[in-house]
Amino acid sequence: MRRLSGVLVLIVIIMGNLGGWWLLNRPKNGVPWEGTINSISFYPYRKDDNPFENKFPTPESIDKDLALVSAAVGSVRIYNPWPDQNSTVIPGLAAQHGLRVTAGADLRGAWSNGQLPIDRPFNQLNGDEQKAVTFEMKALFQNEEEIRYLIELANKNANVDRVVVGNEMIQTGQLSVPQLIKYIRKVKQSVHQPVSTAEDLHSWLTYPELAQEVDFITVHILPYWQGVSVEDSVDFVLGQLHALQRAYPDKHIYLGEVGWPSGGKARGRAEPSLINQALFLRRFLNAAAAENIDYNIIEAFDQPWKRQIEWTVGTHWGVWDADRSPKFSMVEPVLEIKQWPMMAFAATGLALLPVIWLLFNWGHLKIRGKIFFAVLVQAAASLIIWTMTVPMIRDFAPSAELMYSVLLPAQIILLVVVLIGGYELTQLTWARTQRRRFTPETSPQPTRFPKVSLHLPCYNEPPEMVKETLDSLAALDYPNFEVLVMDNNTRDPEVWKPVAAYCAELGERFHFYHLGKWPGAKSGALNFALTQTARDAEVIGVIDSDYQVTTDWLKVLVPYFENEKVGWVQAPQDHREWENDLFKECINWEYAGFFDIGMVARNEDNAIIQHGTMTLIRKAALVDTGKWAEWTITEDAELGLRLLEHGYESVYLDHRFGHGVTPDDFTAYKKQRYRWAYGACQILKGHWRALNPFRNTGLTAGQKYHFITGWLPWFADAFYLLFTFLSVFWTIGLVFWPRLFDFPLSIFVMPTVGVFVAKLIHQLFLYSTRVKCNWRQRIGASIAGMGLTYSIGRAMWAGVFTKTIPFLRTPKMADKAAWTHAFAMAREESGLMMSQWICAAAILVDKGWHDLDARMWALVLVVQSMPYLAALITALISVMPTEGLMARLNKGNTPMPHAAE
Repeated sequence: MRRLSGVLVLIVIIMGNLGGWWLLNRPKNGVPWEGTINSISFYPYRKDDNPFENKFPTPESIDKDLALVSAAVGSVRIYNPWPDQNSTVIPGLAAQHGLRVTAGADLRGAWSNGQLPIDRPFNQLNGDEQKAVTFEMKALFQNEEEIRYLIELANKNANVDRVVVGNEMIQTGQLSVPQLIKYIRKVKQSVHQPVSTAEDLHSWLTYPELAQEVDFITVHILPYWQGVSVEDSVDFVLGQLHALQRAYPDKHIYLGEVGWPSGGKARGRAEPSLINQALFLRRFLNAAAAENIDYNIIEAFDQPWKRQIEWTVGTHWGVWDADRSPKFSMVEPVLEIKQWPMMAFAATGLALLPVIWLLFNWGHLKIRGKIFFAVLVQAAASLIIWTMTVPMIRDFAPSAELMYSVLLPAQIILLVVVLIGGYELTQLTWARTQRRRFTPETSPQPTRFPKVSLHLPCYNEPPEMVKETLDSLAALDYPNFEVLVMDNNTRDPEVWKPVAAYCAELGERFHFYHLGKWPGAKSGALNFALTQTARDAEVIGVIDSDYQVTTDWLKVLVPYFENEKVGWVQAPQDHREWENDLFKECINWEYAGFFDIGMVARNEDNAIIQHGTMTLIRKAALVDTGKWAEWTITEDAELGLRLLEHGYESVYLDHRFGHGVTPDDFTAYKKQRYRWAYGACQILKGHWRALNPFRNTGLTAGQKYHFITGWLPWFADAFYLLFTFLSVFWTIGLVFWPRLFDFPLSIFVMPTVGVFVAKLIHQLFLYSTRVKCNWRQRIGASIAGMGLTYSIGRAMWAGVFTKTIPFLRTPKMADKAAWTHAFAMAREESGLMMSQWICAAAILVDKGWHDLDARMWALVLVVQSMPYLAALITALISVMPTEGLMARLNKGNTPMPHAAE
């Protein structure tokens, strides 16, 4: 029955995935168009041609292009008449295919009075005359030459039925109205065809004197550039056209450019896409036929070279693509992505083996858990396939390939982090039973009492705090133990001498050692302790100087060592004296999440992290595998991994046997996490061979998984920090160099928001089911943990590129800092937060609120700032006087039990 249910779930997931792809890629119907297009803009440049590089199409390729378009259009519009670019052959070749031609001259800006100093072509001037020509004068020479070629072209070819002098010269400010009128009059005097110039609606309405000079009005109406949605686009075109007709009822109006791009970035509510291009053109062509509009569609073929002048969108206005294939049918339903079935099956195939494996091998999971995680795996696989195929679907700005090369790996890491969280949530929520659950109630009863040597390292710790720890050790209900206190590198005798004297008072079980200038930091002190440990000791216990243990700690945990496979026994860290301090409350519950969620999940696969306090270790295992590692600042976690590599097992009891004090302020809290993260990099460097998933290294697959994925979210924080800096750089590019920088596609930016939300949901959900705290404490823990993002990310980058740093002590039992100190503690995070907010404001001011891409990017920037805002909030809380505040917060709340209960 279980196998049958697995098959049914597999079928449902596969069909659901394929159905989801189908829903997202359904073809769109629009009104069909079966007539002939009146006219179309004709640039014959192919993919390898580029006028800026003097690479021009040959007459043979131009002839092939004209033959292709002649089957669908009645006329072509050309924009320049230069012989050296083979433009002059177009009318003659067009005539052979029955095409009429609208010929144009694309003039240059000329800012002088419009008078040539010499009435000869530039190439006929001598050397001295050419040197005397200024930049503005040279533009005039070029315009005169282009006008001459245009006149020759119009007079030579009978199929040239109208002439357009200049293209948006007033709109772009390149020519003044009098200058343009001068050129129009010159052409009108020399050709028999009607003459016009091309401008936008505003220019025609603003300068009626220009309209008086032309035989007909050529207007460009492109709703995309106005940010109009495709649904409103045809009405927008007709509205502007009717306004022009009302202004000049006696003039024939030629809609010289109208169209929609199939790719590029959105502009306001205008979204470039293949479907939108098809829908616009079909609707417009039918409307134009109904109203007998004289129009020209822009344009025949996609022109890759236009990227240099019109950004990415400039390359995607063609009815045919750059390979001369029609982009869509004018009659049949239109698909945006024709390859979607292949992509859907690829996504199914990518997830198939993992889904099959978990459905038929995770017998310990309830069916709901299997379905949840299988769906999560399938969704991640689909998103990866979709992301990897983006280059086929959308075009990039010139420098966006760099962003893509960064974002694709980062997105995969983010998805893996989500899957790791989903796996943890699944294991802890829908497991039928825990496979390795140890409790005090089920612990083995002691049959003997092997000697335990308890090692307590100190470094510049408050004497009274250490004395309280020693008192708790003296009260242990265990007959056979010793305590070795190692005070290393503490310079002030007034700090360590009171502890030495107190050890003498406690009796022969307690031994104190002052290690002056001692190498190796904490691990060096612990290795010294091994040399002083009683020979008959079988178990080594390590306890931090601020911990107070319960009397039954050793009595409950030591019997597990009767199993010779057990290398160490661990219980959670917990904390005390946080109840009346909001900052300490927040970080207390943040710590609790690791021990009540992460460690419980890791214990299921015998893969817990050894943490250096409240840990009991088999002495022989510690000594035989190399003692404490002095090359890493997290010697405890390194030892745990090393013991697992040598085949030892661990035991984790999710029960509190002791309580220490929390860091006193945000700086201490950050230093501690920085040390843990940096140490993780050191361990990965030292043990990467053992973690190789393709080698038999002594570690099980589950252990390798937990040690790699357990630290992967910290690497995600490192990428998060990198992306923060990149986003500032990218925003500057978007504002100041918009032709080179384009908005990242939403397929990249939305996961940043999505993963942020997923992590919050994951944490808050598991906290509600696994950690005994109220909703306010859950939120506080989330804010505190989020505020460590910068410190962790910085530590990971430092760990990747450096070998070691000094051991970072975590100060405790200090006084509250001043308010101003809060900003100092979070100054780097505050700077990053402000950089994101300033960038978000800058992009909205520059692009406008109506721009969907701008709003999306601003949202990402604001979401990215949340961990840095959390850091500032946590720092402020850490200096806040809390007695009155805690009283107000707790008023009306039912106190939650202490984490130890």
